[in-house]
Amino acid sequence: MSVRQLRVGIIGADTKSSWAGASHVPAIRSQFGLLLAAVATRRETSAKAAAEAFGADRWYADPYALIGDETIDIVTIAVKVPAHKDLVLAALQAGKAVYCESPLGATVAETEQMAAAVGSLHTAIGLQGRHSPAVRRAAELVADGKLGRLLSARVNATTFGYGPQSPSSYDYFNKAASGASFLTITTGHVLDVIEAVLGNIVEVDARTELLWPEIDIVDTGATSVRDIPDHVDLIAKTASGAPVSVQVLANVPAEDADFTLEVRGSKGWLKITGNHLAGVQVGDLTLSASVAFDAPDVPVASGVGVSDFSAFWAGAAINVGEVYASLARDIVSGTYATPGFEHAVHNSRLVAAVERAALTGERQRHLD
Repeated sequence: MSVRQLRVGIIGADTKSSWAGASHVPAIRSQFGLLLAAVATRRETSAKAAAEAFGADRWYADPYALIGDETIDIVTIAVKVPAHKDLVLAALQAGKAVYCESPLGATVAETEQMAAAVGSLHTAIGLQGRHSPAVRRAAELVADGKLGRLLSARVNATTFGYGPQSPSSYDYFNKAASGASFLTITTGHVLDVIEAVLGNIVEVDARTELLWPEIDIVDTGATSVRDIPDHVDLIAKTASGAPVSVQVLANVPAEDADFTLEVRGSKGWLKITGNHLAGVQVGDLTLSASVAFDAPDVPVASGVGVSDFSAFWAGAAINVGEVYASLARDIVSGTYATPGFEHAVHNSRLVAAVERAALTGERQRHLD
């Protein structure tokens, strides 16, 4: 008996854009139950080029036409954050399953509005770090009590971005109005991985800094003003009782790229490490521990896509592939195990609590 493939349409699958080509496209291609059926960009020429490069049957210069395509089962939204709300709401109105990049909304209110419109539809939020096989296995060790009573956790995280220079195409990340900032993206991903292993953060105290308020735009020679923090230090308490100290560093060169989550308990320790320049959400992660554990599952996807910057984004499909695999299982079986838009609300509120703590100097409690 043949099994119908779920047909995916990607909005924002431009060949000139590194992320969709390096992560979503190979993540979909790696799974028999999924088919990249359509792509949409803002222009006819780029949409045609993307369809040819990525092997999609259909292309659209109007993303709402892709959403209205009755043959599409899953709409993936991989565009800039300010455009998320209208596209997400249209896709939900059309009865589609939706996979949207994180952050879901430019504000907490926008995120809540989209989550409220989900109903019984399936959604996935692009907080893919928690789907890493290494992170999932670490969470099992903690949940099974293999480390004993949790005593402390320490996190160091880095990213290449948010330094004193930027290309014009990335300057939007320097503006609070875009909703796509050092806190909502880089720190949001880091906090989500911490919560995946140790449980939800219930208290947070934070300090932020703006180290580079003026940015040199390297391709135009202009100067831009950054109005968002580019450094954060925080201390959190998790539902499992473990206190966590976190530092997230920006503008880190390739040789210094690092993610380390070290958890210590009364019976042992575990450590998750990675070294992708873009951060914990990209590339593979490694688990080590003082206690015995089964090796993490083999990822369903690996390798790179066909974007112009695919070498930089090597391994970007690994965790994104795990999101698609989980979402596909949910759609086929009628379950809702994949963290979706309600989880996006939680992450958005958590980031907002970090901002409040930094602004007021007061610890934030009972974050949900």
